Amino acid sequence: MKHLMSPLDLSVEELAKVLDLANDIEKNPEKYAHKCDGKILATLFYEPSTRTRLSFESAMMRLGGKVLGFSSANSSSAAKGESVADTVRTVSCYADICAMRHPKEGAPLVASMASQIPVINAGDGGHQHPTQTLTDLLTIRSLKGRLDNITIGLCGDLKFGRTVHSLIEALVRYEGVKFVLISPEELRIPDYIREDVLRASGHEFVEVERLEDAMPSLDLLYMTRVQKERFFNEEDYVRMKDFYILDKAKMALAGPDMLVLHPLPRVNEISVEVDADPRAAYFKQVQYGVYVRMALILSLLGMGVDLC
Repeated sequence: MKHLMSPLDLSVEELAKVLDLANDIEKNPEKYAHKCDGKILATLFYEPSTRTRLSFESAMMRLGGKVLGFSSANSSSAAKGESVADTVRTVSCYADICAMRHPKEGAPLVASMASQIPVINAGDGGHQHPTQTLTDLLTIRSLKGRLDNITIGLCGDLKFGRTVHSLIEALVRYEGVKFVLISPEELRIPDYIREDVLRASGHEFVEVERLEDAMPSLDLLYMTRVQKERFFNEEDYVRMKDFYILDKAKMALAGPDMLVLHPLPRVNEISVEVDADPRAAYFKQVQYGVYVRMALILSLLGMGVDLC
């Protein structure tokens, strides 16, 4: 039995197979409409989510399966003090596979060690968000035609942004990827990502503060929001939240083929005027998220790509 805690749990070859399956699902949805008949997905979400939780639920329903679960810790027995391990042992009796989001780093890993069913990490604190990373990779590969030889700008909250950390760890496995890290001093990428991932891999990267300086060189711009829930005090959040706002003027500095991605939700870091720009790909990204989660569910259940 295989779990998914990190994008690195999949080899480059396994990842390519999952993305190929997701592309086939996109082209031939009717072929997969009953693949999970009789199967149940449990969504164990200890912190709020719209896209990730509903995307998992949509994915399972499109495969013909059913869904159960909870959308906050307060609506589960965690409010009574039940451990993650005991919760997942119980849920293993009800479902065939589960997706877990938790504010504490490592909680889904603890769950996977106690679980009798495959566990998918749907986000653990500021640590990992592997299915968002698979979504990002599918979006890039589908729209750019490749995952190598690209220059990607990562902008905003690089300190706490688990989507950024996961994406960097995934992309350093491909040749010719250059990283432009765009953030204020207070939200710079953590040392372990800078030293143990970027420097250790030998990939080219630069750190800048001004988004305008980076725009002309980018193939992709990955915007992130400053996450209020990761800050310890309101003052720091208020000071940082509007540091970057992508608007038409900044988009004019970019090349005609540059794509803008965002894991969403956005607050005001991308102006709504950018939505009409053909280079804005963040809502396409949402749709790709459904396809990649369908492919992952099938693979972990042994009904698609063999990952065991």
